[in-house]
Amino acid sequence: MNDRAGTDGHGSDTLSPALLTVLSGPSGVGKTTLAAQVREAHPEVWLSVSATTRTPRPGEIDGVHYFFYDRPMFEDLIAKGEFLEHAEYAGNLYGTPRQPVEERLDSGQPVLLEIELQGARQIRTTMPEARLVFLAPPSWEVLEQRLRGRGTEPEDVIAKRLATGRTELAAESEFDVTIVNTTVEEAAAELVRLVTEPASRA
Repeated sequence: MNDRAGTDGHGSDTLSPALLTVLSGPSGVGKTTLAAQVREAHPEVWLSVSATTRTPRPGEIDGVHYFFYDRPMFEDLIAKGEFLEHAEYAGNLYGTPRQPVEERLDSGQPVLLEIELQGARQIRTTMPEARLVFLAPPSWEVLEQRLRGRGTEPEDVIAKRLATGRTELAAESEFDVTIVNTTVEEAAAELVRLVTEPASRA
């Protein structure tokens, strides 16, 4: 593992107890499941709720899994600077509301963001103290099986996600740490360790 050096964001030589961890990786790799495991094991870690313009999947609850907005409302929030990062993915907009993340980091609470590649790149620029974690599948074949196994999306959407997935996999080197999601238990244990340990300095 080769973590980047971190700072506390306030110009001091002491690390803040808060650590912003960004989890990203291709669609279908298991980011949501892994983030939920961390939140369950360590309720002191705050899991940011993203906003999206996509239609809710069965069982998803507004304000719990995502904030579901229509496109005009989402674009209005972008114009007002209300998102820490935002990106368009598979024809839908996604974003991280800025205020709740900043409030929790300011209070010293560890924060975990589960976001797409475009958003992770924005966070690298806007919040360089964040640690970026890439979640990789054991193989391309496993990723394709997971995407098709959802049974929640039409073939054209799956095709778009697979095409995007190849691009996302090629970006692995941009991240500080890679976790291979061979089993949820092992990957979750590694992510919990990363989220709850202090960032290392060079």
